[in-house]
Amino acid sequence: MPLNELDASAAARLLQRREISAEQLVRACLDRIDAREAAVLAWTFVAADSALAHARELDRGPIRGLLHGLPIGVKDLFDSADMPTEYGSPIYAQHQPATDAAAVALCREAGAVILGKTVTTEFATFHAGKTHNPHRLDCTPGGSSSGSAAAVADYMVPLAFGTQTAASVIRPAAFCGVVGYKPSYGWIVRAGIKSLSKSLDTVGAFGRSVADVALFVAALTGDKRLLDIEGASGARIGICRTHEWPRADADTQAIMLQARDKLAHAGALLTDVTLPDLMASMVQVQTDIMAYEAARSLAAERISHSKALSRELSTLLAAGMAISCQRHQENLAAAMRGRQLIDACFDACDVLLAPSAIGEAPTGLNATGDPVFSRMWTLLGLPCIHLPFASGQQGLPLGLQLIGRFGSDHKVLQLANWAHKALLTGPSV
Repeated sequence: MPLNELDASAAARLLQRREISAEQLVRACLDRIDAREAAVLAWTFVAADSALAHARELDRGPIRGLLHGLPIGVKDLFDSADMPTEYGSPIYAQHQPATDAAAVALCREAGAVILGKTVTTEFATFHAGKTHNPHRLDCTPGGSSSGSAAAVADYMVPLAFGTQTAASVIRPAAFCGVVGYKPSYGWIVRAGIKSLSKSLDTVGAFGRSVADVALFVAALTGDKRLLDIEGASGARIGICRTHEWPRADADTQAIMLQARDKLAHAGALLTDVTLPDLMASMVQVQTDIMAYEAARSLAAERISHSKALSRELSTLLAAGMAISCQRHQENLAAAMRGRQLIDACFDACDVLLAPSAIGEAPTGLNATGDPVFSRMWTLLGLPCIHLPFASGQQGLPLGLQLIGRFGSDHKVLQLANWAHKALLTGPSV
């Protein structure tokens, strides 16, 4: 197997044992970028020379940490002291921050090699970037973490950062067929990341297995429990179609049934979960909170650089400015009630299984797909992980997400690891 195709967790073991060198792995990833970047366009900046120099330094010295020698892609929403950070906007062309975002600094401290910056949509909103879906180049990779998901899917890098304010980890993971993990709200530090919505923004991760994203987040949080996600057997899984279920296409509805049968065969205890009526309003509540806070987080750009904003972003910010402070406070209160109500759902089940997206990645590069199936979970701050295991009628990736109780990230990753293996290897149904 080419080194760039190794899962992060497998590569990490080989690096820790010095069975491969960091330079070998970085070169393999750079070779893949050279071969495919002109088609996929996942990167805004590739730091080839500095990545190779850092890899050689790591090979000469002691093991630095959990991510020793692993190449990492950094979404271009995160500040980086040695690379431009443009936030997906021409306003910040060639902008050079003075320091790293905290999460980037933590990666370096854990021994990671920062390979470069991956494409984000404009300020992590809905105006598409240049990235193509590596499975079919005329399809969107999703957004806003477009480049990160595409780079991991195309074997350019084993791990990459994402952020999610609506669906910006789960949806691109679904469209590109990789594992995408959005931890519990606030679990990974956000300092040095361009803010869109302080109530919603969450740092996440992309990898090619559950173990990969668990390793990444263990290094970022110091939670060593995440290094042990094996051994789970069965689970209490709530089948949660959500109030948005009529929006799911035939492929997504079919794989929900397929997943139910495979997980039951593997020993899961499955129940149908009906969400409280209040949850029907959560998508709109998230939409309004995001718009209100984005209009204020991007006040300088809105006021001083309005002509450089896309039509989509201008529309979003105008909608946010039209929402009153009183309405925003009411929305925040509704979100709090929603969090209290959803918590009770986990008394009867360990995790919920729900759609990640409407269906396969849509054709076209001018939009990033509908975020409807992630908005509520982001609003509620719950840990979510996308598990790819199927394909649709067009041959593009499909999967579903597991959602857990707030703060139950270790359990969610354990059960996701077990469930993903069952979904990938279980009998055809």
